[in-house]
Amino acid sequence: MKSPYVSELEPNKLITTSFLVHSKEIRQKKSGELYLSLLLADRTGELDAKMWDNVGEVIDAFDRDDFVRVKGLVQIFHNRPQMTIHKMRRMDDSEIDFGDYFPSSRRDQDEMWRELRAIVAGIGNIHLKGLLDAVLDDEDIARRYRRAPAAKHIHHAFLGGLIEHVLSLCVMARLAARHYDFIDGDLLLAGAILHDIGKIYELNYERGFSYSNDGQLLGHIYIGLRIVADKLREFPAFPPALRSLLEHMILSHHGKLEFGSPKVPQFPEALMLHYLDDMDSKLECMRSVIENDRQVEGCFTAYNAALERAVLKKDLFVNPPEVAKEPAPKPAAPPSPAGSNGNQKSDSAFADKLRQALQPAKPAEGS
Repeated sequence: MKSPYVSELEPNKLITTSFLVHSKEIRQKKSGELYLSLLLADRTGELDAKMWDNVGEVIDAFDRDDFVRVKGLVQIFHNRPQMTIHKMRRMDDSEIDFGDYFPSSRRDQDEMWRELRAIVAGIGNIHLKGLLDAVLDDEDIARRYRRAPAAKHIHHAFLGGLIEHVLSLCVMARLAARHYDFIDGDLLLAGAILHDIGKIYELNYERGFSYSNDGQLLGHIYIGLRIVADKLREFPAFPPALRSLLEHMILSHHGKLEFGSPKVPQFPEALMLHYLDDMDSKLECMRSVIENDRQVEGCFTAYNAALERAVLKKDLFVNPPEVAKEPAPKPAAPPSPAGSNGNQKSDSAFADKLRQALQPAKPAEGS
């Protein structure tokens, strides 16, 4: 097990530990010399790092998504921890435990998978249930569905994040369908389970989180439609109208054209899926931003571009840490005894002059 993790770093300490390289930039000082600007990470968070000296020794020795062992000093810069790297080397995969570097769901993946299959087993519509079983019985899909993140950065960006997100939507979908009696609960559940299934192929998550070639070229919405279309070949009696409804939910779940949806939601279950998906993703994003914020002072996080705001760390705001009280000032010392010249001794020449100036003038002789 590596130590320390990002969450355990303390300022003004020289540390030696290992990280996964999330980004690597080669920049130039004003002097013309090169330096490295890095974003390093482990399963507990990310850390900004700079290497100012001896860059030529390591500049070509590692790249993004490599593991590196570093020695350096952690300091506070712009209210956030930053490491100045003194030495570093690339690590071989045999030296590391992958679990130390990739964030993952707090829930057991097999347990979540059993929960998902139980939800499908409870769907009453035989056409939707048959399609969902066919999708989830696919060994490659099942393996990826258990492990995939729901996003690269914004929400549920951890191993097992996709299935955790989907299960959360299923819970809310059931509640919403009971509250609104005009909602088709089976259709809403099917949309929740399939809306992001394209992400199992859109993202690479074996070594860092990045977009696959198909992710770059096609995106998860189209990939999801393709998965559904491939499985529907096994169901020639699947109702065409039901297929259109399900495909529309996948196409429209981002809600707006400018958010990447080819269509906007045009019936109640599609609209509800969009709002449930949006709420769950934003709340998880907000939770993650608060948990992983590295601001040293204040009860607000750094600005988050996805949420378009800084986030209040509510617990810190309501229960601020106790600030150590400064000791009460000591009472002033009594006046010093008079000196040989009849004036009080003082701590400074200025004080002596001030006292002399304030003394009443002596009466002139003979007055």
